[in-house]
Amino acid sequence: MKKWFVFGLLAAAAWLYLHEPAAAWRGLPAAKDPVQVASGLPGPFMQGKYTITPLARYTITAVVLSRERYHNDREADLSPVDLALGWGPMSMSAVINDLTVSQSGRWYEYRWSGEPPLDPGLMATHSANTHCLPADNVRSALLAVKRHDVVTLEGYLIEATAPDGYHWRSSLSRDDTGGHACEVFWITRVSTKRL
Repeated sequence: MKKWFVFGLLAAAAWLYLHEPAAAWRGLPAAKDPVQVASGLPGPFMQGKYTITPLARYTITAVVLSRERYHNDREADLSPVDLALGWGPMSMSAVINDLTVSQSGRWYEYRWSGEPPLDPGLMATHSANTHCLPADNVRSALLAVKRHDVVTLEGYLIEATAPDGYHWRSSLSRDDTGGHACEVFWITRVSTKRL
């Protein structure tokens, strides 16, 4: 009996995960583009064995299109979660509901059936897979973020290096796509709003 109960709970959790409710808000909850400033940056600092070098101050307000938790890759110590974020037209519920969004292996992709709900160029330039590196004081708030939340994140786009030659560098453009187009984001403040 106990096995069936556990199996039922797992099945219910899987169903809820795969059948989240559709977005139902109106308008643009994240209308503005991210703000990036390259002046007045702090110097490099250590996070465990990694040197973190700020490349730009960065603030974004966006809808969480998807989230993926990581435990086992090398970056998991620094970045326990990736958020696929959408702003401007990619924060409209009508667009989001016509997309299938997925994340895996630190990549983000979206698909649609039939006609695209938005010009594909606008989709690419108004969404991003964001590797989130939380400062200690915001880790629990970041890990509590859910799909369809509106988040405001503040901190720095960074480069992380290690003595063994490892490096992980953020994109500094919202117009790039493909490999190396993700933001590597040291986050110092998290604000969340549920729609």
